[in-house]
Amino acid sequence: MTLELRQLRCLVAIVDAGTFTDAAIDLGISQAAVSRTLAALETELGVRLLRRTAREVTLTATGARVLSHARQVLAGAAELVRETTTGHTRLRVGYAWSAMGRHTLAFQRRWPALRPDTELHLVRTNSATGGLAEGACDVAVVRTPPDERRFDSVIIGLERRFCAIAADDVWARRRSLRLAEISERTLLVDRRTGTTTTDLWPPQAVPAVEYTNDIDDWLGVIAAGNAIGVTAEATVAQYPRPGVVYRPLRDAPPIAVRLAWWHDDPHPATPAAVELLTALYRDT
Repeated sequence: MTLELRQLRCLVAIVDAGTFTDAAIDLGISQAAVSRTLAALETELGVRLLRRTAREVTLTATGARVLSHARQVLAGAAELVRETTTGHTRLRVGYAWSAMGRHTLAFQRRWPALRPDTELHLVRTNSATGGLAEGACDVAVVRTPPDERRFDSVIIGLERRFCAIAADDVWARRRSLRLAEISERTLLVDRRTGTTTTDLWPPQAVPAVEYTNDIDDWLGVIAAGNAIGVTAEATVAQYPRPGVVYRPLRDAPPIAVRLAWWHDDPHPATPAAVELLTALYRDT
């Protein structure tokens, strides 16, 4: 089956105009061409779509259903054309866990002044690339280096590492912790999108590790006191959780926060996003 957009446009034009003659005027073609195009559509579908009398044109029951879908298809096609010919009027920023942490709100509020022509959307996708590899976003905030064969990226800032522990844990009374102390505990790691690996510890002091694949599960296990976690500073701002407290790790290396995008398909607003995010991280 081969349907053409011009056939769907013809059906919609006939219904909206009320007659074949008026539809031909709206479409800028002859009345005969309108008749042939509609006939081709009915032949392709194998159903009758319109009842035509000397006075009026009315839809059959099947025609009414086809008309509804035709309008959706044409609207989708129009949106596709608009999206690809207007210079990308929307920027989708992907992230896996915590976006830009405490800078997220400032980024959202300052963006319209910086790029009033580009609508901003934040998209959470639980993947290592924050949805970039899946096509869910145009640029992504990531905290692990992306594949350089596929993506470009730039460091926009640094974040401290924090230890997440249950609120009733004895460590909750501490102001800060050290990496060596964590060797005594069970560490909960998100192996898909997390920033923590056992490389933070020497081989003889690696803590016991359990795994999870989602921020909500990670927080739930920690709140229950079954494990502790090590995470980026952004998590502290984005995920305050009853039953969980965060304490800074004094001797842990900072985490580089990157903005990443496809090598071969950079969004025109990417430099503006890099500029604003770098400024936000630098100012704090």
